[in-house]
Amino acid sequence: MRLTRFTDLALRVLMRLAVEETDLPTTREVAATMEVPYTHTAKVVARLQHLGLVEARRGRGGGLALTPAGRRASVGGVVRELEGAGDVVDCEGTVPCPLAGGCVLRGALRRAQEAFFAALDPLTVNDLVAAPTGPLLLGISGGAAAGAERP
Repeated sequence: MRLTRFTDLALRVLMRLAVEETDLPTTREVAATMEVPYTHTAKVVARLQHLGLVEARRGRGGGLALTPAGRRASVGGVVRELEGAGDVVDCEGTVPCPLAGGCVLRGALRRAQEAFFAALDPLTVNDLVAAPTGPLLLGISGGAAAGAERP
């Protein structure tokens, strides 16, 4: 299995926000920290807001925060939501596969995809930032616990 860049970035945004305890980073700060384009990060944040995982506050003292639902979110559920329910291979594409009606591979790949998601189901976003990952994220994010100043 391979995640799209969008899903990869979404998981990294969730992890980044999960370790932030005091300051609320802006979308621009999160993008800069992760060295990804602001526009991509903004699209990811908008989707995570729509899913109820992230809250964006405007104005003075504003920024991004993980919601309680975001902290408890199943990683498998998040990946399923962002990746969609599509098959691993496109047997019905513009040129349909001649084996589509009797192919064993398609079913096996579908089961493998579900096993991939199922392996992620027990993990929550909070689990992803348990030690040693959380302290490492704080170190690269410029978080207060790392003693770094905000840009």
